[in-house]
Amino acid sequence: MYRSSIVKLGRVTSFGIATATRGATISQFTMRTPFRVRYHRTILAHPFSTSQHRAMSSSPPEIKPASITTEEYHHLADTYLDAVLNQYEEKQDEVGDIDVEFSSGVMTVKIPGSGVYIINKQPPNKQIWLSSPVSGPKRFDYVIVSEGQDQKQDTGKGEWIYIRTGEKLSDLLLQETGVAMEA
Repeated sequence: MYRSSIVKLGRVTSFGIATATRGATISQFTMRTPFRVRYHRTILAHPFSTSQHRAMSSSPPEIKPASITTEEYHHLADTYLDAVLNQYEEKQDEVGDIDVEFSSGVMTVKIPGSGVYIINKQPPNKQIWLSSPVSGPKRFDYVIVSEGQDQKQDTGKGEWIYIRTGEKLSDLLLQETGVAMEA
């Protein structure tokens, strides 16, 4: 008798799961005794959108790194890091207590009250890496972000963007350190 009750419970459970996965019903079980199971069905009133188009249009567009050569990567990354270095050196002249070092492709920025930021190139991945005491480590890829006429070959404007969140490296540096990169 115990085995047959377990088999019945298994059948009721599998039926409930099967109907719930169709999206029309949810099963609820009430145990009266260890051997008796009462089965109830509840119909849901439109738990999900019936329009696939609306549901799909709300997702953000996929961000993909630009297809660049190794030489282009080095040129773009060196230009960006030189601009960042110039901005931090200007801020160092204004404030005085910021310490900036750049050697062997690694920039170290020490900001009192915030901590140490490390910015460096990663040529094998064609990325710029940032280690921030505030937001943690992030890897930025070069992404073409302009629209319209700039989309023509070799005329697009790009940004260093963290692919997972769509966050720009320039925006992050401005937010955390107060250094604005020129557009």
